[in-house]
Amino acid sequence: MSLNRRKFLSMAGTAAALVSSSWESLMANTPKFKMPPDFSIKIMGTNWGIEGTVDAFCEKAKAAGYDGIEMWWPGDKNAQDALFDALKKYQLDIGFLCGVGDTDPQKHVLAFKHMISICAYQKNQRPLYINCHSGKDYFPEEYNNEIIQHTIDLAKETGLTICHESHRSRILFAAHVAKKYIQRFNQLRMTLDISHWCNVHESLLHDQEETVQLALTRVDHIHARVGHPEGPQVSDPRAPEWEEAVKRHLEWWDKVVALKIKSGAKQLTILTEFGPPDYMPTLPYTRQPLADQWAINVHMMQLLRKRYQA
Repeated sequence: MSLNRRKFLSMAGTAAALVSSSWESLMANTPKFKMPPDFSIKIMGTNWGIEGTVDAFCEKAKAAGYDGIEMWWPGDKNAQDALFDALKKYQLDIGFLCGVGDTDPQKHVLAFKHMISICAYQKNQRPLYINCHSGKDYFPEEYNNEIIQHTIDLAKETGLTICHESHRSRILFAAHVAKKYIQRFNQLRMTLDISHWCNVHESLLHDQEETVQLALTRVDHIHARVGHPEGPQVSDPRAPEWEEAVKRHLEWWDKVVALKIKSGAKQLTILTEFGPPDYMPTLPYTRQPLADQWAINVHMMQLLRKRYQA
């Protein structure tokens, strides 16, 4: 055996041992609460970065062990038919993403209301939730207020869970800004993608604990991607150098689960949402991803199932 090959195998073995050690460390610190028998966690898969047909994606998600999928509402009738056929075929639930790109505030509000109405009132399959990429960070507050109030009214009318995502460039792009809307709207519900706030505030948010804890009380859906102070996605959550960030996110997710149980809720949905390049860091020049996006998301699903016995 050559020296280089021996060195490579030694490094690979060391890396595997570190990953195993990191996993054991994470799972040893399990939540203190017990999962009630009538409480369920639905773990959803993302088609973000996945090529191929919706049928092939749904087959892959089902085989991996997901309960459902989250994706944008397809505007094309043929695409809608293909989606609902695949959901029925593989017995998967659905959560819809809803958002529009208009940069003019008035046009944005009108387009958003139109799109979310289509998602809410379509008759093919009732979604577990609608996750809103709502508004813009630079819109005057009155337009963002109108969007939030519309979703509150629509949720009351339909009985659907409608959440606004804590996402960069959107209404809830930063913790201190989200706090204003949370205090203004008692019925505002959130999708927690707190990785964005880590990036925006260049921290793991220890200095905004009160605001984060307030936000956690409004969460109905989680995007389980791990961010860090310099970006919205770590290169690979299995790597030991990211253990602190993973633990911090688990603390937040644990708190959401505990709050849901305490409130008497019967269900929580979680999407494993590690993304492709350029969310996934890449090698220069070749833009080859540093890790396998699908494998990471499946890893996160398995970690969450084991942690919450979902």
